[in-house]
Amino acid sequence: MTDKRGKLITFEGPEGGGKSTHAAALAQRLRTSGMAVKLTREPGGTWLGEGVRRLLKDHQQPPPTPPAELLLFLAARAQLVGEVIRPALAAGLHVICDRFADSTAVYQGYGRNFDLEQVRELNAMATGGLMPDITFLLDLDVTAGLLRAQNRQSANGGGADRIEREAREFHERVRQGYLAIARQDPGRFRLLDATRPPAELQQAVWEAAQHVIQS
Repeated sequence: MTDKRGKLITFEGPEGGGKSTHAAALAQRLRTSGMAVKLTREPGGTWLGEGVRRLLKDHQQPPPTPPAELLLFLAARAQLVGEVIRPALAAGLHVICDRFADSTAVYQGYGRNFDLEQVRELNAMATGGLMPDITFLLDLDVTAGLLRAQNRQSANGGGADRIEREAREFHERVRQGYLAIARQDPGRFRLLDATRPPAELQQAVWEAAQHVIQS
């Protein structure tokens, strides 16, 4: 075990921004450079979290109430932090997470109109105050993002999940929420235009991540 804590790197953004793709690309590049990396996702990454993920994405069953949805996300996050993220960071691994606490601040705070301060306090309880060292916000227009998500689902032989089926107004609130919290914390967030060519985005992510890892 190393005595140097790893870095927590998160990817955020509205639907269709390419979070999973760019998180995986960064993880692979770091590994190729000889670094120890743990790639995970929210909700998910643990037995409990993957179960919550299936429940939350299922559009064929009655949806959870908004408070139940919020608490399910928080439960999955608390388990992921305690079981996976904190131990990996303590062992010196760099953790890359596809979504983290900012998603709840935006989707439940701005999207579902929960009190933002209450959501912040609940997030702090679920994470034990753990914050990312850097967050990449992959931003794009709602229409373009939903079309990308639809095309991805079609290519995979599936359909839109429950969140993707929300009204356009919901997704607009989510996007504006992301932009708002990025403005509030410019030292942590790196705002990227998700419509740029993938190779350009991956290079921008790599350069910013390297700066944080070496600090």
